[in-house]
Amino acid sequence: MAQTIILMGVSGSGKTTVGRLLAEELGWPFYDADDFHPPANVEHMRQGIALMDEDRRPWLARLARLIAEALAKNQSLVLACSALKADYRAQLKPCGAAPAAVRFVYLRIPMEVAAARLKDRPGHYMPASLVPSQFAALEEPAEAIVIDATQLPEAIIAAIRRALAL
Repeated sequence: MAQTIILMGVSGSGKTTVGRLLAEELGWPFYDADDFHPPANVEHMRQGIALMDEDRRPWLARLARLIAEALAKNQSLVLACSALKADYRAQLKPCGAAPAAVRFVYLRIPMEVAAARLKDRPGHYMPASLVPSQFAALEEPAEAIVIDATQLPEAIIAAIRRALAL
């Protein structure tokens, strides 16, 4: 059965780094939700303006289509996506998909660690100044596998694979 693993959490939690490595180990395609933002959203974030729910709706719809199409083709994938709110996570799950078809892995990280990582990340549009707004929007998931994101990527991947029996 095809499966989508969504690595979720605030910016700086390691979603992209872990997602790329996990997808490579599994031989699955990797997608970064940041690549699906419309230019206006990217510009807002670049300017230090937090996105509102209405800014995220078309972005979440694009990601939901990606997931639904992959599952319809029996293709597994790994997606790095903040998915900060329960409503966003619900929008990402295709209607009628089996419960195990979309699994969330929450990369939990302290705010100061996330901010420090963003300060050290060159060339990304998300400034460290937006980290507090990410934590303010975050609704910690009850339905996700929770992983300590302060660990090395290899340890995080091993924990994910154990939790999902991959």
